Amino acid sequence: MNLAIILFSILSIMNISDNQTESETEVAVFGAGCFWCVEAIYQRVSGVVDIESGYAGGHVENPTYNQVVSGRTGHAEVVRVEFDPEIISYEELLEVFWHTHDPTTLNRQGADVGTQYRSAIFYLSPEQRDTALKSLQKTNDSDLWSDEIVTEVTPLSNYSTAEDYHQNYFNNNPNAGYCSVVIAPKLAKFKKDFPHLLQDSV
Repeated sequence: MNLAIILFSILSIMNISDNQTESETEVAVFGAGCFWCVEAIYQRVSGVVDIESGYAGGHVENPTYNQVVSGRTGHAEVVRVEFDPEIISYEELLEVFWHTHDPTTLNRQGADVGTQYRSAIFYLSPEQRDTALKSLQKTNDSDLWSDEIVTEVTPLSNYSTAEDYHQNYFNNNPNAGYCSVVIAPKLAKFKKDFPHLLQDSV
């Protein structure tokens, strides 16, 4: 066997080994009020590899923001969170979800009012559904919130990506009024409450 064949065999084995050790990512979809806030928080969670703001749960195909914000399409503003389950679990993502918005206010988060701002967990599998329902019950039984949780737990349907200007919104517009008044304080509280889940670069 010549040297070229030996080197090719070694590189092939190394490549197979690397592929076997790579983690497969999973996806979670959450609605927790304005997606600018939710995106900014999950962007800072260790193990999250990609974030996308979008719309889910409505009856109109590929709606625009203006359609969704009217409240007539049935969509919720959501974030699609791609994560590495070897670094962070779905349960931990849910813990962040319960602590970083008010899941007891129906169709409302602060001054943002309407069904598009509803608290919702859109599951992608029976396992996610079961985990979400157990997490909801556990949180309801705790003293985190004094009122009953009204979060919707439902299968993901009619998802579409939001317009480009909604993506990475806080990072691109940190000094905008809504970002400095609403999002920045939420981020500060999240960093204080979840230092163990923060990305190293935060």
